[in-house]
Amino acid sequence: MTDVHPDRLHQFVTAVTAGLGSDPLEQQLVADQLVGANLAGHDSHGVGMLPTYVDGVSHGRLKVNGHVSVARDDGAIVVLDGNRSFGQVTGFETMEIAIERGHEHGLALVGLRDSFHIGRIGHWAEQAAAAGLISMHFVNVAGHHALVAPHGGREARFATNPFCVAIPAADNSPSVLLDMATSRIALGKARVANNAGVKVPNGTVIGTDGILTDDPGVMFSSPPGALVAMGEHKGSGLAIVCELLGAALLGGTTLQPKNPGDGSVLNSMTTIVIKPGAVGDPVGLRSEVDSFLTWVRSSELAEGSDEVLTPGQPEKRARIARATGIPIDSGTFGELVAVATQVGVDGEALLAGA
Repeated sequence: MTDVHPDRLHQFVTAVTAGLGSDPLEQQLVADQLVGANLAGHDSHGVGMLPTYVDGVSHGRLKVNGHVSVARDDGAIVVLDGNRSFGQVTGFETMEIAIERGHEHGLALVGLRDSFHIGRIGHWAEQAAAAGLISMHFVNVAGHHALVAPHGGREARFATNPFCVAIPAADNSPSVLLDMATSRIALGKARVANNAGVKVPNGTVIGTDGILTDDPGVMFSSPPGALVAMGEHKGSGLAIVCELLGAALLGGTTLQPKNPGDGSVLNSMTTIVIKPGAVGDPVGLRSEVDSFLTWVRSSELAEGSDEVLTPGQPEKRARIARATGIPIDSGTFGELVAVATQVGVDGEALLAGA
């Protein structure tokens, strides 16, 4: 395990995306989000995604310097096409439009369909919160084979299909940030564990034999196993809802045999933003949220627990803990150096600070 300073990691991502031909804004947006995910403790959506991006560009599945295009604009309802461009760009552009329309109309629904990987969804919720807006996000993942088995099944039928909600505090940081995959763990967490040679929590993956296991390697075998939906039938049901509201509603690609993928990581996302002042008193809302969260955290602890956590607290703590160093496992470190070399960058020197 190697600790890399966030600034150095940001420079590394910038250099690799520059090597792919990205313009300066795209370099910055990709680096901001990937390193931001690592800082927030979500390594599954951090710099370890770079090999997927380099592979996507080299095989023509990911468009460099692309942008969203407008498929429909009805004021408070906008549908955008991601054109298989960098999700860090299309996600940013989607949220800029959602924020503008949310402030204008009080409520807006903005859909983004068929973008390349849009990364950690909490990043987009934080963008809305910084503008003083509540946001809700339904997301699907298509373009490649299914990853998650439905409740009661052993064969994968959908992907990790995230759901996210953020409610801004007085300083426009999220007082609540619920950002979750609908599988018990994300594929990226299995990848990180597999690279590091460690187990995942038992029961988070299922082998092709239908037996639950703690071996992340089953996800990378041939044929692969499947991730397990969180919360049994509830998580499985929410994943289906995210597939339909996040993609089908927008005319985006759903994950099923009639939509054969090419190995891309394609996301569609339906975002709903709400301006608190359009509904009621925003000051009263913040006060109610704060007092409610205080009440929740005051609960007596269950056996084996040392505190009551509310959504968003783990990310805040991770940012403090990782401010001077982000841990990169040896497997991921090697992959990063290899893709940097592929685009003509001395990745080892950059990561080592040489």
